[in-house]
Amino acid sequence: MNPANRYALTFPGTPGTQAPQDVVVVTRTSANGPGGHPVYEDPTGIVRAEISDAGEVRMLASGGHQTPHLPVHAQPLS
Repeated sequence: MNPANRYALTFPGTPGTQAPQDVVVVTRTSANGPGGHPVYEDPTGIVRAEISDAGEVRMLASGGHQTPHLPVHAQPLS
């Protein structure tokens, strides 16, 4: 199965509030992550994730002192 070129990552809103979920679109890069799967990032390069063919997501820190949250859902886009 070929991995998608883009994914929409949905993150939970702020706990205890009525805040909506955040959706970030990430695009495949030429890099592979620590698990050997493609790395995807948003246009700013701040949101980075390794996504397997099975849709498993591993968030990758793009800078120091970052603690990336796991998305609730990763939806492949065409």
